[in-house]
Amino acid sequence: MKVLLVCAGGMSTSMLMKKMKSYAEKNGIADFKIAARGADEVDAGGDYDIVLLGPQISYRKDSIKKVVGAILVDVIPMRDYGRGNCESIFRQIDAALGR
Repeated sequence: MKVLLVCAGGMSTSMLMKKMKSYAEKNGIADFKIAARGADEVDAGGDYDIVLLGPQISYRKDSIKKVVGAILVDVIPMRDYGRGNCESIFRQIDAALGR
């Protein structure tokens, strides 16, 4: 699974990205790839299964959907984002992707 995390500037998602990588390794989640970017750095060329937005930029969901095209875009709930609740975020990804 390939995930792109997006926030205003890419800083908070970078921290979450590290946590999610570690969680995936510890829990045997194979073939997991993740990247983090600021909202202004998102482009149509990404090869991702899902784009997850930080709650602070949820208002940009529609504009980011237009940029990424057919890639699924979802918003991480504030509580999970703030706490770095990887278990819940992975459940969200699985549900969104129909797994």
